[in-house]
Amino acid sequence: MSMGSVYRMALLGFVFATALFRFGHADDVPKETPKKVGNTQVPDSASAGGESSSVVKVGNLIYAGTKTSKCFSDHFLQSAAEKSSITTSRQLHTVALASDEIYNFPMVVMNGEGEFTLLESERTNLRRFIQKGGFLLASAGCSSVEWNQSFRREMKLVFADKEMQSIGMDHLIFHTATDIATLNAKHGTPQPLEGIHFGSRLGVLYSQDGLNDTSNTTGCCCCGGNEITNAEEINRNVLVYCLLQ
Repeated sequence: MSMGSVYRMALLGFVFATALFRFGHADDVPKETPKKVGNTQVPDSASAGGESSSVVKVGNLIYAGTKTSKCFSDHFLQSAAEKSSITTSRQLHTVALASDEIYNFPMVVMNGEGEFTLLESERTNLRRFIQKGGFLLASAGCSSVEWNQSFRREMKLVFADKEMQSIGMDHLIFHTATDIATLNAKHGTPQPLEGIHFGSRLGVLYSQDGLNDTSNTTGCCCCGGNEITNAEEINRNVLVYCLLQ
């Protein structure tokens, strides 16, 4: 085993505990009121999806009121659990962008096709979520031109003082769980991934081409568009990266 692999395994050994302390217990993140079912209080360990709070969960956003991704594979969650010491939920959890429930997740996914416009409450909550340490992974489904234009417009509205910039392959996000040297695409050369930094921390990662990993979904395809074919490895690295920050 190379020294790089040894370092990564040691790093992943404490990723989860660090993430829970940093994100899950921030004093200024909204707290849910304890719930009761009949006369029984739901244990504090129960959180999004009814799973233990010791499980890392990723949110699948409902945005622009009713839009959400339908073909974004959750296989990278299983892959992350198998290749690291992180205990993950094996599915994405649907969560409304405007709700306080997004603070149950260190990372949320935003994906789709066609035009959209965020509600002002969604813009405000997304800005706060990312500024408080959350991470947004976004991808234009099937290389949707309209979705790409809408997303870029919304990022300018949400983060007026920030710009999306190309992310070089030397960025840490490509060297967490796995070393990724290139982006591979279904057709030709893919567009570089882009992101928004908050100081040294990357808080938004965006792919103009698909990161849906449709090879691990059922009844979905990137029909007529492009898709990054090593998306599973990239999405797994993204999850580890956001827990490390």
